[in-house]
Amino acid sequence: MYEVYTMSNANGNFDESPDHFMVLDATSRGLTNVDKMAKATKLPKDEVDLIVNDLLTQRLIVKTEKKGFIFGKKKVEVGITETGIKLLNAKKQELEQKRQQMQQSYDNGDGTQLQSYMDANRMWMPMMLFSGIMDMMFFTSMMSFMGWGMNPMESAMIGSDGGYYDTGSSANDAHSGHDQAGTSGGSDSNTTGGADYDSSGGSDSGGFDGFDGGGGFDSF
Repeated sequence: MYEVYTMSNANGNFDESPDHFMVLDATSRGLTNVDKMAKATKLPKDEVDLIVNDLLTQRLIVKTEKKGFIFGKKKVEVGITETGIKLLNAKKQELEQKRQQMQQSYDNGDGTQLQSYMDANRMWMPMMLFSGIMDMMFFTSMMSFMGWGMNPMESAMIGSDGGYYDTGSSANDAHSGHDQAGTSGGSDSNTTGGADYDSSGGSDSGGFDGFDGGGGFDSF
């Protein structure tokens, strides 16, 4: 069974929701299980469940149902659509431009301009870190330069296992003061081609077997 949901205008603020883009990015990397999405994004499982349903409604992801091997129980999985890939890549391009602005201000030692950029884009920092657009070392260097502390979500991203999203051993590894190169190598995300994205739904890693009676996809 293959389901595609029609576009909805219910979520007019989707483009300003970093959490939605983090879950969409996780889906694009082959995470079809809410538990794994929650672990990767550091978001509460219940919130990820709601976001996944939003993404289904927006037709940015699709779900498939497969007959399981145990007692014939259905296994539900999700995968990103072409529309989802395009939207995700467009957002990543936008965030890359913002990162470059912050990079330039940091390299120039322009604290006033850097603070302005960081204030305007603070809510997107976890997404930048999650997707690899911003190198973790560069982020911590900026925060140190500004004398700012991290919020809980940023701390969770910095403390996360870097083995899943490779933020790269970039020029930032040798970062010191303002000697960092003007263009960070910290982004492994394909912001243009989307070649790394599997629109077929990615892995067969467990699906949404734990959602019987728990809301989530049962409402569809």
